[in-house]
Formats: sequence, structure tokens, C-alpha cells
Amino acid sequence: MALDVNDLAMLKGLDTKEGLSPYEQVKLDYMSAKRPSNVAVTSIVFGGAALVGVAASMIYGGMYANAKSKEAKEAAIASEKVANAQYQSVLQLIAQGNANTKDNIDRLLLGLQRETDARAAGDTNISQTITDTISGQQSAAQSSQVSQTSAIDTSVQQIMTQTLSDAITGKSSLNPTPVTIYSAPAPCGCPGCGCNG
Repeated sequence: MALDVNDLAMLKGLDTKEGLSPYEQVKLDYMSAKRPSNVAVTSIVFGGAALVGVAASMIYGGMYANAKSKEAKEAAIASEKVANAQYQSVLQLIAQGNANTKDNIDRLLLGLQRETDARAAGDTNISQTITDTISGQQSAAQSSQVSQTSAIDTSVQQIMTQTLSDAITGKSSLNPTPVTIYSAPAPCGCPGCGCNG
């Protein structure tokens, strides 16, 4: 026959140590010792709570770490996209700079080629003119050019003469209406004559 907690409490209440046999006394002490104490129950409760806390932290800690890992991965992908866009922009700027430099060099070479061609053509004309002058045979084109130049010179000379003449005579004044200078009559300067001018 096994004694439960209620039986032990009843026997304990009857405990006078005189009414129990030594066997009953040992059995009662043994059964009391096997009953869990408050410290043991408290430690089991705290141990269980700690075990639950560790399990929860492992589960939720893993989930939290996984979420942070995903955020870091997304940030890295966004940073990579921004870096690639900036890299492409720099490449476009370099390509544009190279194209601008090439265009400038091409313009300079074209200008140099035109100047070289003009000098060569001018040297040929000068050589031809010298040859014609020495041989006494000037071409008709040169004669017409000389006559055009002298006609222009004559026109310029006439304009200059007319402008100088207008400046001297006052025809080129800013006022198109001729103006005569007028001064008011002065009062009479005689003492006491009373003519009042």
C-alpha cells in the first residue's frame, strides 16, 4: 500500500514520535524527503522558462537574422545598380569627350588644309603674275581685276572728298534744317537818354 501526499500530511499531523514505530518513522521521513520542495519546484519552473526562452530565441533569432540578411542583400543589389548606372554615365562622358576632341582635331586639320591650299594657289598666281610681267604678257583677267580695283578706288576717293567737304561747310550737321545764329538787341547804354533801347 502506497501512501499519497494526503496520507503523509495526516500522519505528520499525528506525529508525536512516540506513537510511531521505527519503521513508520523511517518510512515517513523517506516519503517526506521524496516530496518535491519549493526550491526544486521553483528551479524546475525557471529552468523550463529558460528552455522555452532559448528555444524561442533560436527560432525568432534565426528569423530576425534571416530578415536582416535579406535587407542587407537588397541594399547591396540597390548599391550595385547605382554603381553600374554611375559607371555607365562616366563611360558616356568619356566617349563624348573623345568625340569632341576628335571633332576639334578634324576642324583644325581642315582649316590647316584650306590654308595650305590657299597658299599654294596664291603662290601659283604670284608666280604666273611674275612670269607674265617679265614676259610682258599680262592676262585679261588680271587687267579686268586692275580696272575693277581702280574703279573702286575712284569711288572711295569721291566719297571721301564729298564727306570732307560736307564736314567743312557744315552740311553734315546733326540738324537737317539750316540754323542761323540770332542774338537779342542790347538795351541802349546812354546815360539818361530814356530811349529804352
